[in-house]
Amino acid sequence: MQIAVASGKGGTGKTTVAVNLALALAEKGPLQFLDCDVEEPNAHLFLHPSLGEEERVNMPVPVVDEAKCTACGHCAQVCAFNAIAVLAGHVLTFPELCHGCGGCTLLCPEDALREEPKEIGTIQRGHSGNISFVHGKIKIGSALAPPIVEAVREQARKEGIVIIDASPGTSCPVVAAVKDVDYCLLVTEPTPFGLHDLNLAVQMLGKLKLAAGVILNRAGEGDEMIEEYCREKGLPLHLKIPFDRRYAALYARGSALVEEYPHWREAFRDLMREIEGRVGK
Repeated sequence: MQIAVASGKGGTGKTTVAVNLALALAEKGPLQFLDCDVEEPNAHLFLHPSLGEEERVNMPVPVVDEAKCTACGHCAQVCAFNAIAVLAGHVLTFPELCHGCGGCTLLCPEDALREEPKEIGTIQRGHSGNISFVHGKIKIGSALAPPIVEAVREQARKEGIVIIDASPGTSCPVVAAVKDVDYCLLVTEPTPFGLHDLNLAVQMLGKLKLAAGVILNRAGEGDEMIEEYCREKGLPLHLKIPFDRRYAALYARGSALVEEYPHWREAFRDLMREIEGRVGK
């Protein structure tokens, strides 16, 4: 079963939930953790895996063969991202804008374009006890995160439990991380901003036809707005984590709730049983 943990906005405690769920379940058997927040992966700060060598993630970008090119402009016409331009009889390429679709190479009538790999990020694998760990990192200056997210997702095992920590928000990297999972946990906070962005995330999952539930972090004042929203949308509110200074101190030390408080270990295991019941696995 693949379970994604996402959030409409940053700072809601998404990684906190993903890490605690993984640690609680790992005591019962092996599982896999995929950190797909490739622009700022930080699950390793809490799981402390022993990471191995980095593996490059490449994207194909076009290179022009000047001897064959007639500057007909077909390549520029097909590129939806303006990564190719024809000026004064010369073809200019802009690899930073390229999305690697290959359309220009495929449709060039003179076969004057070839593709070369361009490094856009890396992935690393490791272990932390019963947890098999993978995370990706985007290369500084690269604009495209989805291919790196997809490279991390490709590491997913075909059996057992896979927990996926997605990027915050509802943009393309999040879609790449959560698509085709069995269940998605949306972590939110009891604020107007939290509610607004939770609604965006729910709409995104609706488009993807994914089953989802909500976890309310930093619960306390303002919980009613989230509870009412969940009732209106028919979303299960699985868990409420109180706003507690002790929990913030744990986070600052790189520790986890389930390691310090046994009742949270049981709470996250109960959460897993709820998810299994909802997806029929």
